Parts: sequence; C-alpha cells; structure tokens
Amino acid sequence: MFQNATVPSRLAVIGTGVIGNGWIVRALAAGCDVVAFDPAANAEATTRAFVERAWPSVAALGLAEGADPTRLTFAATAIEAIDGADLIQENVPERLDIKHHVLAELDAHAPDDVVIGSSTSGIKPSELQTACQRAPGRVIVAHPFNPVYLLPLVELVGGEHTAPALTERARSLYQGLGMRPMVVRREIEGHVADRLMEALWREALHLVNDGVATTEEVDAAVVYGAGLRWSLMGTYLTFHLAGGDAGMRHMLHQFGPALKLPWTRLEAPELTDELIERVVEGCEHQAAGRSVAELEARRDAYLVELLALTRKYWPEAEGIEGRI
Repeated sequence: MFQNATVPSRLAVIGTGVIGNGWIVRALAAGCDVVAFDPAANAEATTRAFVERAWPSVAALGLAEGADPTRLTFAATAIEAIDGADLIQENVPERLDIKHHVLAELDAHAPDDVVIGSSTSGIKPSELQTACQRAPGRVIVAHPFNPVYLLPLVELVGGEHTAPALTERARSLYQGLGMRPMVVRREIEGHVADRLMEALWREALHLVNDGVATTEEVDAAVVYGAGLRWSLMGTYLTFHLAGGDAGMRHMLHQFGPALKLPWTRLEAPELTDELIERVVEGCEHQAAGRSVAELEARRDAYLVELLALTRKYWPEAEGIEGRI
C-alpha cells in the first residue's frame, strides 16, 4: 500500500455501467464496504455478475484484508447510497445535463468534507461544479481507465473552487483503493491520457481509411512495437533513450525537425459508411468469433501477468511523482 494512503471505509458508487462496476470491484478488493445505486431495473443482477467474473483477476493480484464481494449492497436511491460514505464516485452517462442533475443532488445531501469524484473522461471539473451550491470544490474529476479493477491510473482534476487540501485528501483516498493518482496541473477537456489516446485513434482511422493498413496491422504496430516500450517508460523517457548517451537533447536536435513533416493528420477523418464498415469488419476479423466476454477474459489475464511484471520496476511506495 502507498504511504499516507487512506482506505475508504465506505464507497458510494452512483451509476453501475462498465466503469461504475469496475470501481465496485476495485473497492471490494481493497477491503471496503460499497453501496451502489443505479435506476436500471436489472442493475444489481448485472453488477453482481460482473463482480463474480472479475473477482479471480483481482484475487490473482492480491486482496486486502477483509476483501469480500458480500460487502456490496444496493440502495433504493442515490441519497440512501451516499449515507455514511467517505468517498462518492459518480459514473452517470457523459452528458453535462445528466451529470449536473446528479451532482447537484449529491452535493446537496453529502457532508461538506466528503469528496465526490466524477469518472468523466472529458468534461472539465469547473463545468461540473457549476451545478453545486453546498460545497462545489469537493466535486472533482477522478477519471479511471477500463478495466478499473486492474488499471491503476486515475486522473484527479480540481476545478476553480477546489482547494489544494481537498485534492490531497482525494489523492490519499484513491491511493487507499490501490490506484496511482495523477493530479492534473490545469483543467483541460479530455484531461491528459484520453487526449493522447485520441491523437493515436485519429491517426489509426486515417491509416485504415487511406488503405495503408488494416485494423489488425495497426494494432500489431502498437502491440509489438511502441506499446511494449510505452508500458514501462511512456513517451518522453522512450525518446530520451533514442538520443543515445546525450539523451533527449540530442534526440530533439536530430529528430526534432521531422516534427514539421506532414506525417500526421491530426484531425479525424469523416466517419463515412465505408470507413465504418471497414473498421467494423476489421475488428470482427480480429475477434475471430470470440465474444466480447471472451476477449475481456483474455485481456484481464494478460493484464494480471503484465502488472505482476511491471510491479518489479515500479517504486511501489511512490505515486506518479516517483520515477517511472
């Protein structure tokens, strides 16, 4: 466990889609009580089935003392769900009007010192806070990555009303869930990681649209090339090594001018019917008849082994501020 981490005793999860359910599994594995709410008629059954499927993966990584799927309960309302919670995670659809409605209700009923994290992948926290009257500063972005129960990064972004002390408390709570919080220095649409992924996604669409590569070939370029290096060093340290003994300074002098070459397209191509069909057919070919559930199980098994390996190289007691 990280130094100075605070394990939430009770997590409230509002919205139990893929991301909400991922938070539930992670919190249960960390030894927390979890109370969830979702208005969908079959939400509880869907969530419990999700927990059952994901539990072997978190168990393989290691469970905290007291970790138990039976510590999950469902509430009849969002207000009931947040009663007694020391951390609230909102995961409703990515529409500002819906988030405003839900966050305003949570803010009105939760004690002022309870952090409310939103899993939004793109909305800025200051936009979320405008709907809240009681303690808007405690509403922050806490953006995880799928599958939440395995991938440790969570982007924490405070808004114009968020005090540094609140951000630090949030960091401690999410570390208590076994996450690796990265505090984003300035709010921006899409935060950090999704902006990077979006750039790659746009180029991937252009390559398929222009007939340069198939979906399978694009994925292979990531899996067997850059992705292997990125999983340990990321972008900047990888390029630092590309400069030889002189490091990044030499790399920028030698390869920097190439950045002005028209290699990349930046803007996304138009999603024509032809491009959509080409992408869908390519993905279905790659899936080779395997269901999404089968592919998820394969992904999770791979991530468990990969995380076990990378833990050897991560400074376990440090956060993102530590040396990667």
